[in-house]
Amino acid sequence: MAGQKPFWRRKTLEQLTTQEWESLCDHCGLCCLVKLEEEDTGTIHYTRVACALYDCENGGCTAYAERHERMPDCLQLTPESVRRISWLPSTCAYRRLAEGRDLPSWHPLVTGDPQSTARAGRSIAGRVISERDVDVEDLPTLLHDWEDDA
Repeated sequence: MAGQKPFWRRKTLEQLTTQEWESLCDHCGLCCLVKLEEEDTGTIHYTRVACALYDCENGGCTAYAERHERMPDCLQLTPESVRRISWLPSTCAYRRLAEGRDLPSWHPLVTGDPQSTARAGRSIAGRVISERDVDVEDLPTLLHDWEDDA
């Protein structure tokens, strides 16, 4: 309807339909990265290593519907979890809305372009390696600050 605010400005996260919730994901892939936590401080560090199910070249999960069964540590984002997970990137639509902010200007729902995340340099696709190809002990050498990368 002309003049009506988009759904993400009218509804709370709890009020979103499944389709609306899913459409908030900009497909940056940052949730799919292996992260390391410092034991003494709890600080989370991103790596350049993606989940074994992530399509490192083209982006996206290769088993999205079964990801939680196939990868038990795959995070299920919910309105509650996005409010408590501190490591979600500042650009994450779920986090932004939970904090009362709007979507970034390059978000596909704002631009109408499903490739706008990649065009804005916000996608990890083509810039990561699969955890299948990395030894766990090498993870500390593969840290990367994605927030400063775009």
